[in-house]
Amino acid sequence: MGNYLAHQFEGDLAPQMTFYLAGLDGLEAEAVASLGNHFFSLRPEDQNSILQRVEVGTVKTSWTISPEKFFKLMVETAAEGYYSNPEQGGNIGEVSWAMTGFSKYGPV
Repeated sequence: MGNYLAHQFEGDLAPQMTFYLAGLDGLEAEAVASLGNHFFSLRPEDQNSILQRVEVGTVKTSWTISPEKFFKLMVETAAEGYYSNPEQGGNIGEVSWAMTGFSKYGPV
């Protein structure tokens, strides 16, 4: 996913980079304020709990951007990366294409 985002931030998502980074800062602040630890260090169920609050905007910290809009952008870019053309940095090994029965060469 990181390769996909890096590729997109060099192109179509370049205008959104500041917004995305502010959202990641907000997410980190939520984790520290809520559970006293970095987001990446939290148990999956704790990460999920924080993401659920971000999704509906019931955050504990002050964000410089809309938490709900950040969540929406994050979900959209994750889905795009998962189903994208591997040449764009996502869908490594065409895994999602195989799962859905899609091939760039026609139906599987």
